[in-house]
Parts: sequence; structure tokens; C-alpha cells
Amino acid sequence: MSSFRHRYGLFLLLCFIAFATFFCSYLRIPVLPLFAVSLGAGPVQVGIINGAFMLATGVLSIPAGLLADRIGPRIPAVAGIMAAAVSSFLVTQCTTPSQMAAAYLLFGVGLAAFVPSMLSQVADAFPAERLGQAYGWYSTAMYVAITLGPATGGYLGKLLGLRQVFYLSAGLLLLVALLSLAFLPRSPVVRKVAPHDLLAASLTLLRNRELVACLLVVWGAAMGFGIFLSFFPLYASGRGLDPAQVGLVFGAQAVTNVFSRIPVGIATDRFDRRLIVAVGILFFAVGLSLLGLFRQTASLSACAVVLGIGMALIFTAVGALIAVSVPPVQRGLAMGMYNTSVYLGMMAGSTTIGVCIAATGYPVGFALGGLAAVAGLFAFLRVLRICHHSGKRN
Repeated sequence: MSSFRHRYGLFLLLCFIAFATFFCSYLRIPVLPLFAVSLGAGPVQVGIINGAFMLATGVLSIPAGLLADRIGPRIPAVAGIMAAAVSSFLVTQCTTPSQMAAAYLLFGVGLAAFVPSMLSQVADAFPAERLGQAYGWYSTAMYVAITLGPATGGYLGKLLGLRQVFYLSAGLLLLVALLSLAFLPRSPVVRKVAPHDLLAASLTLLRNRELVACLLVVWGAAMGFGIFLSFFPLYASGRGLDPAQVGLVFGAQAVTNVFSRIPVGIATDRFDRRLIVAVGILFFAVGLSLLGLFRQTASLSACAVVLGIGMALIFTAVGALIAVSVPPVQRGLAMGMYNTSVYLGMMAGSTTIGVCIAATGYPVGFALGGLAAVAGLFAFLRVLRICHHSGKRN
């Protein structure tokens, strides 16, 4: 009974820390592009600013995941929250878009340290047959924060000013870091990882075709989501929406995730997770592609709801697929690779489509994001088919 209580107590703690960290971080989402524009940025520069933190997160997630496998999650998680707090404060001191990009690199370092260690601990807390539910509940806590964060940040940006939102984010993140330092287990179980170097360990996992398939579909979906995060605020502002209305549309997407994650998690434990991923991609692509056709808050929110359903289906199922496809001693590294795919994909969408949007407009950019997600689905199904045929031959 004591072991049962400890396991669920730790899981609830992880959910709370995820909620608090993402809420404080996502206060900035609807105001970041607007603040950058106030400093003279255009669409390309906004894409570069977002791409800076995505690049840092993507590049560093794999070594951060390996570090979590070796020393446990407490130090990487707390350090990641601290880095996010410092980056938010540094943004308030910026006077040019290039300075913002440099400050946001540190935010990427923080996410790279935080996310893989948390995902690995969630996987450790539950048996394989219940991982879908575990990720459903954990990601629900995360997406409640992602719902409330942008909506709150947009309102506060209108009420207090754009720069003040970053000050508030920094202060709250610092508090979360101190609480995490106090309450995360001080003596986590350290996995005994074979003494491979980082490159060898990564190459070993990349022989796992199921993992590779998951990384490919995540990359495609993340490209589309990077486009949504980076450019929807600018598109909506150009259509006459104020920061509070932009926050509401972000909230519509995230609310859908909140109410979808738990039932989707249960479904991933009962049905074919590959099918759930495929259906999710279709929802995601349709919702993102239709954004550029509407101007009103209600219509844009409806598109965001469809996009949110797709995200709930894709990422809940993929998280469970990855967790069961790799050995437990390499889950931290696998989740680091997953996080790398998420943020490098987001960076690719943010930077490359920024150039396209500057030339062709926002509707084409959103449609290209939907196509990227569909391309990721085809790659996912192709690699799994090869894996299936190889298994039959063996």
C-alpha cells in the first residue's frame, strides 16, 4: 500500500509541476510575436525568434534525456525551470528582435532539460498496459496550463502591457523552480546505463523502426504547430483581433486538448495506436489549413478546436508508442529524441514558412503546415510497414 501511495503521489507531483511550468511559460505565447513587432520585427524575424528556442530545445533534448537516464530527473527538471525564468526576464530587457532571439535561446535550453526527464518519470510510474492513461492524465494537466496560460497572458497583455507579462512569467517560474527543488525526490533511482557515448547510444535507438516512425510523424505535426504558434497571432492581429481574442483562440485549441486527452489515453490502451495517430493527423491538417480562410473569432476558434482534437490524438498515442517500443533504461534518451523531433520540427515550420508567408501570405503558410503533417503520416506508415514486413521475414 505504501508503494502504491508513493507511486501515485509522485505522479500527482509531476502533473502539478508540469501544469505550473507550462502555465507560467505559456503566458508569453500570445504576446511574444506582438512584443517582437513592437521592437520592429516582421514575420521572418518573428519566425527566427521562435525558431531560436526551438533549435536550442531540439539540439539539447537528446543529451538532456541521456543525462536524466544517468543522474535522475530532479536536477535537469529544476535547472530547466530556472533557465525558463531567466529567459523571460531577459526578454524584458531587449530593445531589438535579435536580442529577443538570443534571450529565447535560453528558454530552449530550459525546455530541453525539463521535458524529457518529466516524460521519462511518467513512463516509470505506470506499467506498459496503462501508459496511455498515464500520458492522458499527465498531458491533461499540461494542456490545462496551455489553455489557461495564453488566455490569461493575452488578457494581461491588454490590461498591463506586453513587457509586464514577461516579468510576471519570470517571477512565477522562479517560484515553481523553488517548489520543485523542495518537493521532487532528493534521491531518485539512477538507472545503470551502459557506458556508451551519446552518439553510440542514439544510433542504437535509431535502429528501432517503431521509434523512428514515431519521430517522423511527430516532426511533421510539429512543423504545423510551430506555424500556428508563431504566425497565428500576427494573422489574427492583421484581421483586427486584439491580444485577448488571440488568447481565446489559443485557449480553444488547448481546451480541446484538455477534454480530449483522458478519453484518448484510454482509447490508446484499447485500440490500435497507429490508427489513432493517423486519424489525429487528418484532424490536425484540416484544422490548420482552414485557419487562413476565416477572420472572425468564432470561426477561427472552431478551426482551433479541430486542430486541438488532432493534437490530442497524435501526441497521446505517440507518447505511449515510444514508451513501449524502447527498453526502460533508455526511456529518457528516447523521450529526448521525441522532444528533439517536436522542437526541431517546430523550428523548421517557424523559420521556413516565415519566408513563405512573407512572399505568399498567411493562408498558404497554414496550408503548407497541414501538408507537412500529412507527409509525416505517410512516412510513419511507410516505416511501420517496412518494420512489419521485416518482422514477418524474421
